Amino acid sequence: MKFFINEADQVVNEGIEGLLTNPKLTRLDNFPEVRVVLRKDWDKSKVAIISGGGSGHEPTHAGFVGKGMLTAAVCGDIFASPSVDAVLSAIIATAGDKGCLLVIKNYTGDRLNFGLAAEQAREMGYKVETIIVGDDIALGEETEQRGLAGTLFVHKSAGYISEEGKSLEEILELVKRVAQNSYSIGLSLEEGHKFQGKEDSRLDESEAELGLGIHGEPGVEKIAVAKADELMETAVEKLQEYTSGAEYALILNNLGSVTPVEMNVLLNSFSKTSMAKNVKLLVGPGSFMTSLNMKGFSISVVKLDEEISEALVATCDPASWFISEYGEASSIKSPELPETLPFESSENASTKKLLKEIAEELIDMKDEINALDEKVGDGDAGSTFASAGKNVLEVIDRLPYAKNWELFISIGRIFSREIGGSSGVLFSLLFTRAGNALKENDDLGKALLSGLDKMKDYGGAKQGERTMIDALQPAFEAIANGESMEKVKSAARKGADATKEITDTKFGRSSYLSEDSLKNVPDPGAEVVARVFEKLAAIK
Repeated sequence: MKFFINEADQVVNEGIEGLLTNPKLTRLDNFPEVRVVLRKDWDKSKVAIISGGGSGHEPTHAGFVGKGMLTAAVCGDIFASPSVDAVLSAIIATAGDKGCLLVIKNYTGDRLNFGLAAEQAREMGYKVETIIVGDDIALGEETEQRGLAGTLFVHKSAGYISEEGKSLEEILELVKRVAQNSYSIGLSLEEGHKFQGKEDSRLDESEAELGLGIHGEPGVEKIAVAKADELMETAVEKLQEYTSGAEYALILNNLGSVTPVEMNVLLNSFSKTSMAKNVKLLVGPGSFMTSLNMKGFSISVVKLDEEISEALVATCDPASWFISEYGEASSIKSPELPETLPFESSENASTKKLLKEIAEELIDMKDEINALDEKVGDGDAGSTFASAGKNVLEVIDRLPYAKNWELFISIGRIFSREIGGSSGVLFSLLFTRAGNALKENDDLGKALLSGLDKMKDYGGAKQGERTMIDALQPAFEAIANGESMEKVKSAARKGADATKEITDTKFGRSSYLSEDSLKNVPDPGAEVVARVFEKLAAIK
């Protein structure tokens, strides 16, 4: 694995220093021996809310320090509980007359170190209470339940009611209710990877894990990799063993390396489950309690009542917390756009034959142009032009062939509506402008050059910058000069081949590539143009 780090043993320290660029946060000055992140504005007039544990779960815990959530976070090494002295330091630094609450995830190291620190603080005269959160339902009720992302419901509820000035006893009463009614389950496709030492995966390509922990421990069971809907349904079914028909808030948590679009797919998958109708508030989807870069997600729910709902939706400073109402996807009526084909169909057999054969050529060259584009682009140029060919063939019998200007404008509409990428838009500009020029003056060459000028105006490139313009311009100029199709074909081919030697460009995707990547490789768009003119020249 590759990581954006300096030294593996400094990741936690440097990560905290990065977080502390937030002017509302600070740390104790015996950092990094003791890693305590706390609110800069804390004045000890209210109950302090302290949590923490091993690092590697960011933004938990320090990312949730701020007004309305945690007063302080105590950060240990990766997946390791902070020391007793670190927790005690946080208590002494933040607890005033109203005392403090320690929110502890249910892991042995955290229970021991936070618990001992609490006892030592009490001996020193501090008022300290603890709440242990075990929301992971994967192992069943007969086994100690681990603390997962449901812990954040406790952080938010405690932080809100503390900010309201409530007593430690009132806060403890609320968070006990929150913790007792919070449930979580996780599912992953790949484990997280630590910053040093190569790790072999315990999962093969066909396996996923259900009921995982957040410290790299194996899941409760291995299951088959399946579609997102099926995996989400599996997780929800497990969760529903512990829930009722009440109303819930949901956290959809990214365990580290799931892409944002996949998280939205998972949210859509959740919306198809029977539990979705009971969810009223949504936190996420996003990264809240990660396991380094684990490719997985967890879902956490808490049973709502009026007080818990009020606490969860109240504004707070930490940007890592965001919540909204949850509802069904909806839509509004789309405006009506002009018809794609604005003209009545008309006949010209030879023009129709030319267009049909060009469209088929674009489809036939798909794989070859994609392979070429793999060398200098994103590998889809052939697919884009093939799509253009397919869309033209779909309407081949409905086009206006009798008038070239109507045909050009119609092709421009097809490119603008049906073809993706910049190529579709650029060709739409070219054909639309050329069609309007033909309407005013029936000179094909001048019309095509006028369309090319419009393409260059919006695209920004000009001849000699390794784009399809290098083949289009000489071909159109040859047409404007009344040259034969053989000479037009040759001009286009010469322009396309010249792009093999152009390695210093300022426009288009080639401008992002090195000279070695471009040398002796023609621009895919220019190559397509050359082949189209070669096809035109060959049609009898």
